[in-house]
Amino acid sequence: QVLEATLLSALKMLDVGKWPIFSLCSQEELKLIRQACVFGSAGNEVLYATENNEVFVLGMNCSGCLGTGDMQSTIEPRRLDSLCGKKIACLSYGSGPHVVLATEEGEVYTWGHNAYSQLGNGTTNHGFLPCQVSTNLVNKKVIEVACGSHHSMVLTSDGEVYTWGYNNSGQVGSGSTANQPIPRRVTSCLQNKIVVNIACGQMCSMAVVENGEVYVWGYNGNGQLGLGSSGNQPTPCRIAALQGIRVQRVACGYAHTLVLTDEGQIYAWGANSYGQLGTGNKSNQSYPTTVIVDKDRVIEIAACHSAHTSAAKTQSGQVFMWGQCRGQSVILPHLTHFACTDDVFACFATPAVMWRLLSVEPDDHLTVAQSLKKEFDNPETADLKFLVDGKYIHVHKVLLKIRCEHFRSILNNDDEIIEMSEFSYPVYRAFLEYLYTDNIRLPPEDAIGLLDLATLYRENRLKKLCQQTIKQGICEENAIALLSAAVKYEAQDLEEFCFRFCINHLTVVTQTQGFAEMDHDLLKNFISKASRVGAFRN
Repeated sequence: QVLEATLLSALKMLDVGKWPIFSLCSQEELKLIRQACVFGSAGNEVLYATENNEVFVLGMNCSGCLGTGDMQSTIEPRRLDSLCGKKIACLSYGSGPHVVLATEEGEVYTWGHNAYSQLGNGTTNHGFLPCQVSTNLVNKKVIEVACGSHHSMVLTSDGEVYTWGYNNSGQVGSGSTANQPIPRRVTSCLQNKIVVNIACGQMCSMAVVENGEVYVWGYNGNGQLGLGSSGNQPTPCRIAALQGIRVQRVACGYAHTLVLTDEGQIYAWGANSYGQLGTGNKSNQSYPTTVIVDKDRVIEIAACHSAHTSAAKTQSGQVFMWGQCRGQSVILPHLTHFACTDDVFACFATPAVMWRLLSVEPDDHLTVAQSLKKEFDNPETADLKFLVDGKYIHVHKVLLKIRCEHFRSILNNDDEIIEMSEFSYPVYRAFLEYLYTDNIRLPPEDAIGLLDLATLYRENRLKKLCQQTIKQGICEENAIALLSAAVKYEAQDLEEFCFRFCINHLTVVTQTQGFAEMDHDLLKNFISKASRVGAFRN
């Protein structure tokens, strides 16, 4: 029952392993991640926070977007000391890329590309370190952030919207097309409105107000503002076509827009060359158009300003995707096998970036494999003990039976302690741990004993792993011992490897203690085989 509960708990977890860049992190590092955001023009940068609120980055570091103080790329996680201890509330990024981050205290930090003043610090110098943005935001608590290609927008707890950065199409909403170097409140017809949600396309901006109205401004060449026209809008304008419809959320793709209503319906408009509107064709729409996603109520919509992909999740937990999906154009909502919209972007969006900051619940961050690994040698949940060399190893009968034919045939329900004298403690522990982890951790010399066990128990995959471990640890001193073990356990691939090593290091190997004590028959075969490959030619 305990094992079953562990499995069920693990199945609910978010798996960051779907994002290729996380393959650079060790399993130990992945265990600690509580929040993460993959970003960049090719999904080659990532920021993540650990369970103790340490913040790390790794990747290409284009325009200094990792905030490490330089422009050096890194495949090793680097810590951002200035953000450690600050709990991240939300994060967004641009195409430069630049990064805008808000803490749970409502502070705003920016760094990265800044050619258009999108960092809000009054300059156009790239920011190589996270820097707090305070101009016009003093005593304001920021609760949401959004980035377009090169402009930034934040929402405060009192419903005000501030923007800055690139403004060639009016995306800052100031009424002009001059770039905005510092945060400035968006007023006009938003002056007395309380905004509850914001989003940015590449060069446009959206805001949902308290009564469910949607206000839009910026670039409109593809009809992404939903105003029925294609002219740019330098100040906020209400979408009249949504009159009587209460919108809860808005999401922007590269040049298309999705909104979710309080009745769980989706409307879409804008660019549609990849079918990203989900209307069954590839024609752009300048007015809101209903998107039919099954018959179920939709509870979440997802889009990202760097992609032409759309996704939605229904009340029953089904996840749909449409638009550009791995080069294909999906023109109607397609039911996926995913459990969350984030996975759509991990597996099908181009680039594979996150549409939001992923937050992992404290108890749900382990995969099934990680959960099982954690339970190995855990006396609290184990129902069987092996006694080896006077030491106990705690395991679970059901897992041993599932993983190993040998245990299926010998284990009884009433077994509580099994004494093992045929193998050493390090070897048998490594074997049992392998059944939980699919990996082995042993020095090459002990791996010989494990190879013996794998041969006896007919565990062919384990046998291959042992051979790999032995290969990695071979040297002149142990080469003959390893060759002898390979012959004994009929590990032909390993035998050939050890033989070639001995031939390539023949002078040193023949002077070792191992060679002097070599079994007579093995020595005869070695000399015979060595002569056939020309080892003794002048």
